[in-house]
Amino acid sequence: MKKILKYTSLVLILFLCVILFNTLTLKSDKFLVEEVDKVEVPDGAIDRFTGALKFKTISSGNTKENYDDEFYKLHDYLETSFPLVYSSLKKQTFNQSLLFKWEGENEELNPIMLMSHLDVVPVDQTTLNDWEAPPFSGIVKDGIIFGRGTLDDKVSVLGILEAVENLINNGFNPKRTIYLAFGHDEEIGGNNGAGVISNYLEKKGVELEFVLDEGGFISEGLIPGVDKPVAMINVAEKGYVSYELTIKTKGGHSSQPPRNNTIGSLATAITKLESNQFKLKMTPLIKTQINILGAEMSFLGKMFFANSWLFKNFLLEGFNAKTSIAPTIISGGIKDNVIPTTASVIINFRIMTGDDSNKIKQHIIKTIDDERISVKEINPANLPSPVSDYNSDSFKLIQKTISQIFPKVIVTPGLIGGGTDTKHYEKISKNAYRFYPMRANSENISGVHGINERISISNYKEIVQFVYQFLINQNNNDNE
Repeated sequence: MKKILKYTSLVLILFLCVILFNTLTLKSDKFLVEEVDKVEVPDGAIDRFTGALKFKTISSGNTKENYDDEFYKLHDYLETSFPLVYSSLKKQTFNQSLLFKWEGENEELNPIMLMSHLDVVPVDQTTLNDWEAPPFSGIVKDGIIFGRGTLDDKVSVLGILEAVENLINNGFNPKRTIYLAFGHDEEIGGNNGAGVISNYLEKKGVELEFVLDEGGFISEGLIPGVDKPVAMINVAEKGYVSYELTIKTKGGHSSQPPRNNTIGSLATAITKLESNQFKLKMTPLIKTQINILGAEMSFLGKMFFANSWLFKNFLLEGFNAKTSIAPTIISGGIKDNVIPTTASVIINFRIMTGDDSNKIKQHIIKTIDDERISVKEINPANLPSPVSDYNSDSFKLIQKTISQIFPKVIVTPGLIGGGTDTKHYEKISKNAYRFYPMRANSENISGVHGINERISISNYKEIVQFVYQFLINQNNNDNE
């Protein structure tokens, strides 16, 4: 018995030593950069930005609604606002999308693309009284700009154009060709915008070194245990698919409900799915993110992150590292005293790397185990994106620029649950990075697709400074 206790104690001590060693040796990698003088962004830039917010460039997905004129009015506005961009770069229009080509001096270098989108989501009319300023007014209050597109995503369009206009004015000439691509239908899939532009470039034989798009941001206080702001350069995104589950029964009178009635059975199926989630997955990308963020935490947080082998499920749940399940639309029934013969629910899945739509369908069928319920894929699935190289020179240039403009920010690669227009460029681009430095915090994050979408004047100027400095860094790197 004493020997057992002795060996048990030794194992426990060894176990604790491993945990302590991993915790103490998890240190942040210091990314040292030279200081730069940030470009001065004039107040006129704010007027140009707020002016663009007034155009109702809405993508609703409703074919009965047509906002084409608003897009063309915005095109005219941009041409007036950025005369050097329009006179120095070659512009092409694809439906309501815009593509600019800034010719580089060295044709042997692959072009890069800075991209964003002109369209915004609709505003729920029942929430208008909850807005501090009308959503298409571009009104500024106490240093805050209000309006649809301040975070998603006219902010990036105007920030890019403002930076390029300034660079041209300062005599900047790019070494490699730079494309600027602004889609008009990103919010409804991007097929007629980014999809058409990508097809055009593919036919031209264009191979992009990388694309830089929306989808990453600076997180302020949104990551528990991390006090510093965190810049998320998202190098991959989950896939997207929705399934409609439909049940058909004989129905009946509500005074004599069957044991397994229509809506109750469908509700049971939904509950089964939500109770049987997909498995969590540790990927190299998630592991990298865990190490970077863990190094910045206090001792207890660092202990969890440094020993992910022990606390894996706890950590992965926090990173939502799985295919997610979300019932979004439910319908059924015609009268309060009639048990319907049919009812349906639409369930949206965000597909984790390694999963696919067939695997999801089989999971649904096996989990609900109800032959009365049919399972139909609504639209063809968008598969998870490839994981872009977060050790590449391109990634490091983005990281360098962030550190120059935001010296106290932690930089990490990440995975985004939502979709972006980058999926359309996978066939012609080596890598896709999703980041512009919008500051997201508990106060403004709900404004994305929600009420009181807004950004501070100072943050908008930082976005312009980031794009400006990034293109300078790219040029300096190409000169080496």
